[in-house]
Amino acid sequence: MHDFPDIDYTQRFIFDESDVRGELVALERSYAEVLAKHPYPEPVAQLLGEMLAAAALLVGTLKFDGLLVLQANSNGPVPMLMVECSSDREIRGIARYEESQIAPDAGLRDLMPDGILTLTIDPRHGKRYQGVVALDGVDLSESLTSYFALSEQLGTRFWLNADGTRARGLLLQQLPADRLTDPQDREASWQHVTALAGTLTAEELLSLDNETVLHRLFHEDAVRMFDIQPLQFRCSCSRERSANALASLGMEDAQQLVIEHNGAVEIDCQFCNQRYLFDATDVAQIFAGGGVDSPSDTRH
Repeated sequence: MHDFPDIDYTQRFIFDESDVRGELVALERSYAEVLAKHPYPEPVAQLLGEMLAAAALLVGTLKFDGLLVLQANSNGPVPMLMVECSSDREIRGIARYEESQIAPDAGLRDLMPDGILTLTIDPRHGKRYQGVVALDGVDLSESLTSYFALSEQLGTRFWLNADGTRARGLLLQQLPADRLTDPQDREASWQHVTALAGTLTAEELLSLDNETVLHRLFHEDAVRMFDIQPLQFRCSCSRERSANALASLGMEDAQQLVIEHNGAVEIDCQFCNQRYLFDATDVAQIFAGGGVDSPSDTRH
């Protein structure tokens, strides 16, 4: 077992003699933080890890300022799985599941039959982008690869693995023709690197560091690695956002809710289990435009 940096990160690399770039991701701490919030069955924890790795790879690949959301939905034992990763490289994720229907060795097709995967890019400025693909691959890597085959002009391949402790991913992507301008040479080069990447086992990806992985796969190619880019778990929930949710109900309904909940409404964040409490004084303050900086003095 090799030592990984004690942070979660992505790392880019390029092939100097062909028009291909790659990205590797390793998530440990942020993956553990996501799993600590809910008692996920093992197959769900693995799928959620793969989704976290995929979102981190995509944020490393796409140039935008804002939020990337990967969401999978199905009518199966896992009706919803969602991961958000910001361009500031802060990541969070959640899954909904029916534990009684999940076999210990369940794969993507068992967990999310006839599933749909939605990729949303929500920039701080500019237009929101959304793409949808059927989750019809044997696993998430294959489904994402098909998504890019349908939506992008440039070849893109994913390899994703997670084991409940570490989530890892490898992405390869064609770049516009530059070094190899002959279409046949270009295609041969792409087939060459993807065939080599396809020999990587889940065990190797999960246990080896990036340098070893790249040497093991591409030692005959000129590969250049860039600096690692750290990522971290962070939930974007806040007291203010919860107050806005209450405000959206209107004053009368918000006040009624406080009465129905014996004097204090609890709003729980589904991602991180943080609980926000609002009593009648807080609600009055929200609608008086007094802000939501801290719980009111009436709470003991």
